[in-house]
Amino acid sequence: MQNATLPRPELIQMADVLAHEKGIEKEAVLHAMEEGISKAGRSKYGPEYDIRTTIDPNNGSISMARYITVVEEVMDEFREISLAEARKSNKFAKVGDEIIDELPPMDFGRIAAQTAKQVITQKVREAERSQQYEEMKDKKGEIVHGVVKRIEAGNVIVELGRAEALLRRDEMIPKEMYRPGDRIRALVLDVRNEVRGPQIFLTRSHPDFLAALFKAEVPEIYDGIIDIKSVARDPGSRAKIAVYSNDSTLDARGACIGMRGIRVQAVVNELQGEKIDVVTWSNDPATFIINALAPNEVLKIVIDEEAKNVEVVLPEEQLSLTIGRRGQNIRLVSQLTGWHIDMMTEAQESEHRQAETKGRVDLFMSALDVDDMMAHLLVQEGFAKVEDIAYIELDELAGIEGFDVDLATELQNRAKAYLVAKEAEVAEKLKELKLADDLAKFEGLTPEMLVKLGEKGIKTLDDLADLASDELREIVGLDLSEENANALIMKAREHWFSEETQSQK
Repeated sequence: MQNATLPRPELIQMADVLAHEKGIEKEAVLHAMEEGISKAGRSKYGPEYDIRTTIDPNNGSISMARYITVVEEVMDEFREISLAEARKSNKFAKVGDEIIDELPPMDFGRIAAQTAKQVITQKVREAERSQQYEEMKDKKGEIVHGVVKRIEAGNVIVELGRAEALLRRDEMIPKEMYRPGDRIRALVLDVRNEVRGPQIFLTRSHPDFLAALFKAEVPEIYDGIIDIKSVARDPGSRAKIAVYSNDSTLDARGACIGMRGIRVQAVVNELQGEKIDVVTWSNDPATFIINALAPNEVLKIVIDEEAKNVEVVLPEEQLSLTIGRRGQNIRLVSQLTGWHIDMMTEAQESEHRQAETKGRVDLFMSALDVDDMMAHLLVQEGFAKVEDIAYIELDELAGIEGFDVDLATELQNRAKAYLVAKEAEVAEKLKELKLADDLAKFEGLTPEMLVKLGEKGIKTLDDLADLASDELREIVGLDLSEENANALIMKAREHWFSEETQSQK
């Protein structure tokens, strides 16, 4: 090695070349060189020492020095010096100061040179990975273009400029086939900064990919005039996208379809012929659901907002078409709108209403000890549960034609007595079922729900956490919405995650 102050322009040239080739900052390359030379210096003077190297970015001259920290009590004799010793040479020294001992020029032997080269290569690679991560992390949710580099176990490795990305088999559209050299468009699903470098995950099957394609094809979406409200996909087969125009003079659906369908067709072609229905979104759930079911005719729609459930009545000849092959169409409509949808014909709806009415009539006859005519009258007035009668305002109940205050009072007293007896019966059943405390005290489950769960063998919080939402609804009743069922199950699983976190600590 030459004198420490002697210019080394070849180092600067090398840094420029590496920075250009790897697409990283020149400062990062110089830092890697400094680390490599410092490692070589420690191999000569001893790994215990804190040896640092500085390369002048202007002329490439190299300075190497040993750093020693001034401390109250020396714990590491190679890297620390006591305050008393430091003040023998510098009376102004204080704790925390660093004493810098310049080291003489060092001749690089074969081993030292190889050590420096390895460190420089490693540090440059780390800088390159860091740069790639910084470039890609903000592309999450964007469409990227790449070239298929190779296929590994059905997964596609895609070259994105200087970076590589992974398109897993389950993120591809079914039946898609790629070969090395094929050009590909995909959505950046996730970017993770891992030890082996940034891991970029792509998708072509995610609903967001379809939304991003429409954003690219429809300028009004890109400009924010049209909003994409929701997307439902069965990749490679069929999809539905709900759009809304912020400009009342612009038809959102027509703009997305385009003249002679040119815009939607461009998206269809990219998705291997996937059939796409463009639906006009509405803030009114009934209108939105009817739009999503078009062109099929809806005769009647009944919405239960509490249970997030919708009953749709259609002409008999349209029922199977609306449901779709293997229930695909109605499943996509449900995903798009966020509502659970029950389809039925007029005849089925009539049978359903009769069964529902009969069930309520039988309940009131049994619970309130009234005759068939009185029970039917209560049902016709809109009462569905005994609780409705027990806790309604007395004047409102007495206001029913043919009722008076005495009759209303008697009905309410009977309703309340029934509920008290029912509550006692439920409490007794719960005692017999011997549910675990964590389930018995779980917030969000009524005593009636707990009884039904216990009778099906669900007796601990873990048992509840193991259920799927449709299983829970089937046990406790469809009055529990799918959304609430999912929320209860996720809440029941919270202790799993906290226990896992504790075990990792």
